Amino acid sequence: MLKHRGFPGRLPGTDFQFVIRRANPKGVTPIVRRERYRDRRAPDKRADAGFMAALWAQFGPEPFERGNLDAGRLSWLFGREVIPAEDPFDPASYDALLMIDEKVARQTFPDAFGDAGFDLDEDEDDDDEEDWD
Repeated sequence: MLKHRGFPGRLPGTDFQFVIRRANPKGVTPIVRRERYRDRRAPDKRADAGFMAALWAQFGPEPFERGNLDAGRLSWLFGREVIPAEDPFDPASYDALLMIDEKVARQTFPDAFGDAGFDLDEDEDDDDEEDWD
């Protein structure tokens, strides 16, 4: 399983996971298309946008290997913003090739591509321990 070095492990300040640490010993979790309903919680929508921003920053328009990217998080984007880059596509393979459908992704997550971009860095105030004195 390819580990994507430099890819954020999670959405900063949350428990929304972006990558897995090791392969599942019970077998690869397949990527499936999950339906996104309008009434999804704001944190869930933010996690989707943050994941898209991280994907774009890491891979851009080029095909990429699934590797250690979280299947659950990929499934929220799969079939819309993230599409198979090979035929036949094996949704239960760590070696499967994916790519971003840039046109769809830009419409759905414009902040992931904007000049200001989506902030994937930890809040700078988190390590100011002097404020507690």
